Amino acid sequence: QVQLVESGGGLVQAGGSLRLSCATAGRTISNYYMGWFRQAPGKEREFVSAITSNGARTYYAVSVRGRFTISRDNAKNTVHLQMNSLKPEDTAVYYCAAGSSSTAYTERYAYRNWGQGTQVSVSS
Repeated sequence: QVQLVESGGGLVQAGGSLRLSCATAGRTISNYYMGWFRQAPGKEREFVSAITSNGARTYYAVSVRGRFTISRDNAKNTVHLQMNSLKPEDTAVYYCAAGSSSTAYTERYAYRNWGQGTQVSVSS
């Protein structure tokens, strides 16, 4: 079990930027692929971005491609999501997730460990 803690959420105007961070509590993440998902009110949790355990490959939802960048620092056991050119439709609770037993990086079922989430609100 990996405990994940997200930070960096907040309120920003459209066009602005935020950087989300995900840290583990005393466990290394080097063996895990990591993902970010988001859930807006009344909607299902959806995939945003993922990165393989060694950082060699990254994946993005079409809606965020070109605006968001995922990265990881295994030495510091952290994962980041840099979000630029934010839009009101990006408003959601963002969740960090870790998995180790699948290649379905864009699917919720591939992740067994989830953080509590951090709120991102984008005003128009």
